[in-house]
Amino acid sequence: MRITCLFLALTISSAVFVPAAERPNIVFIFADDHTFSDLGAMGHPIVKTPNIDRLADEGTIFSNAYIQGGWHGAICIPSRAMLNTGRFLWHARSEMDRGITAPENPSDPEQRRLHESNFWSRLLNDGGYETYFAGKWHVDPNRIGVEPLFNHLGIVRNGGMPPTVESSYNRPLEGEVDAWSSFDPQFRGHWEGGQHWAEVLAGSAIDMIGTAAKSDKPFFMYLAFNSPHDPRQAPKEYLDMYPQERMDVPPNFLSENPFKDPMGCPATGRDERLAPFPRTEYAVRVHRREYYAIISHMDAQIGRILEALAQSGKRENTYIIFTADNGLAMGSHGLFGKQNMFEHSLRVPLIVVGPGLPKQKRIDTPVYMQDVMPTTLEWAGREIPEYVQFKSLLPLLRGERTEQYDSIYAAYQPQRQRMVRRGDFKLIVYPVAKTVLLYNLKDDPYEITNLADRPEHAQTVKELFDELKRLQQETGDPLELGAE
Repeated sequence: MRITCLFLALTISSAVFVPAAERPNIVFIFADDHTFSDLGAMGHPIVKTPNIDRLADEGTIFSNAYIQGGWHGAICIPSRAMLNTGRFLWHARSEMDRGITAPENPSDPEQRRLHESNFWSRLLNDGGYETYFAGKWHVDPNRIGVEPLFNHLGIVRNGGMPPTVESSYNRPLEGEVDAWSSFDPQFRGHWEGGQHWAEVLAGSAIDMIGTAAKSDKPFFMYLAFNSPHDPRQAPKEYLDMYPQERMDVPPNFLSENPFKDPMGCPATGRDERLAPFPRTEYAVRVHRREYYAIISHMDAQIGRILEALAQSGKRENTYIIFTADNGLAMGSHGLFGKQNMFEHSLRVPLIVVGPGLPKQKRIDTPVYMQDVMPTTLEWAGREIPEYVQFKSLLPLLRGERTEQYDSIYAAYQPQRQRMVRRGDFKLIVYPVAKTVLLYNLKDDPYEITNLADRPEHAQTVKELFDELKRLQQETGDPLELGAE
């Protein structure tokens, strides 16, 4: 998927002038496949994330940050497309399908420049920000359009993810020797090139911070980790932090999800074939051990970046955001990937830190991760363009309102899955299987007990189904659900 698909030919809003000396810096730290719960700051009893936890202690954590899902298995692509364009799920896809990936006359430099200016980094750059990028991408930003999407590039992972390592699939098999080693560089993956990608990214970020420190201009820095995406690899010292006998099995563990095929999550799916079928508690513990290790390794690299920012003298006037593109099941509900409507896959960590923001605060109001895009525009003194559908987090942070959206929506594939959450209740629809699931997230946070067939909840199912259909209109959803 080329990043040109992210551009929208839309009207550019004017900037609100704020003197450069008063504008804050913005550092956006983006994890890959990091579920919301797997942080010390979220109360996880095993995962060690001292640097991310310190960010939470110094700022505000949004405990219910959602993504809207995706139209195919690579959830990272629509998640990042929505983030960088500000568009809801199906609107973003429809723009891409209609071919709005280039201006009407590509040879006209002015048309191309205007076309690109709707991209997140270009909005900030047009507002006077020096922009920096390093990490996960799908194409070299310097090869797009008249000007680079970012002023400065560090290491760029154009392939989007580590190379596939076949020996990391369908393992471990209980009773058999596991030939895989997450800390042996011979298996490449995150070790491609000889040094772990997370360490390479941190080094690149530190270099860019050094460059930014020499400038009087405010900066926007987009740092996209490949961790903790599979293959889940980390140095041995991090794996040793998690003894196998201490690893957990989630309360909603299943040996097999009965809806995996109509959901669009078959055993042949990329993420699902990482572990053997039927699922075993042994395999889940092994995979979780490796997942926690790569999270802790990423946390250490984030610590390096934060230290460099502090040493640069820029930290006090810098907003820092830590979040992720999507979560992972990792054995919950018999699944391993993110192609589902359960909380472990739709919710991500979201922490914001910076001048004037509340410290040691937790906001439980449901939001979308992509709300950070208009939030940064406000920090930068930019007007939020009319086409941006996500909402700034600042009114919540300032205590001006307590709700962000009436309800939360998500989908997977054109026909496979839909979800709506309003208040404590959440409805999941599997159109192919003609099945609905209803959960009370307050009483049942692991989504174990389906309430949909209980007579006392019939009205709730109807109301949520009607709300889902309303949200389909709002998000540009092409699926005809019909009557409940």
